[in-house]
Amino acid sequence: MKTSSKIYTALIMLFLFAPIAILLVFSFNESKSLSVFSGFSLYWYKELLRDSETLNAVKNTLLLACCASAISTVMGTAAAVGMNRLRNRYIRAVMDTATNIPMINPEIITGISLMLMFVFVGRLFGAATSLSFWTMLIAHVTFCLPYVILQVLPKLQQMDKSLPEAAMDLGCTPIRAFFKVEIPEIMPGIVTGLIMAFTLSLDDFVISYFTAGNGFQTLPIRIYNMTKKAVTPKMYALATITFFVILALLLISNLSDGDTSRQMKLARQKKKAKS
Repeated sequence: MKTSSKIYTALIMLFLFAPIAILLVFSFNESKSLSVFSGFSLYWYKELLRDSETLNAVKNTLLLACCASAISTVMGTAAAVGMNRLRNRYIRAVMDTATNIPMINPEIITGISLMLMFVFVGRLFGAATSLSFWTMLIAHVTFCLPYVILQVLPKLQQMDKSLPEAAMDLGCTPIRAFFKVEIPEIMPGIVTGLIMAFTLSLDDFVISYFTAGNGFQTLPIRIYNMTKKAVTPKMYALATITFFVILALLLISNLSDGDTSRQMKLARQKKKAKS
């Protein structure tokens, strides 16, 4: 039974990571071939650095992802704190449902509905162009928010409720107690939500495609436009760099969660030893 479970797990992992492994290998291929590895070379990485249009799309994508993840993390943390303090279960159920809708709703529906809303508002105020960087930013914050809330809310529920009360008993104001006591306790959830929001914004194509304005092109849209002609191996090189960046972010997130868990265990052990 153990052998069969190991084989099954290995096949699942192979199924998940074989395409990525092929992409990584052929990003270092000397030729354009997708079936024959003719030799190791960094040629396509050099070609990537010479492609100003692609690099501009990367810059736009990073700018959008950084802004969207920062805004959604602040708003999502504040929303999670508010939801955690709700005492009416019916209102809490409504808020939970409203949080889950953007995640369950198909991206194409979200993209089209946001585009229609932006066009309507733009025409209402007589704007020359309804879609721009700002509409994309609002759209990205909209679909990133629920993921931040769902990362921060469990940390708030796990936190000892007496900690902020003890801080206020010692002279802290409610705001000071929040920043000095609650924020450090829920920081792993905030960091994980930030990384998840950044990754989702970096990856998004459908919603970006419907809410993008003229003159602002993200990397997924750039790659989609290239598929109408031909995708060169320099895109594999870019995908390889992106993969390792995301892998590093995931490692940072997991390490921060592990450090927090160890600190909490040590604190409990010290508390037991004192008692």
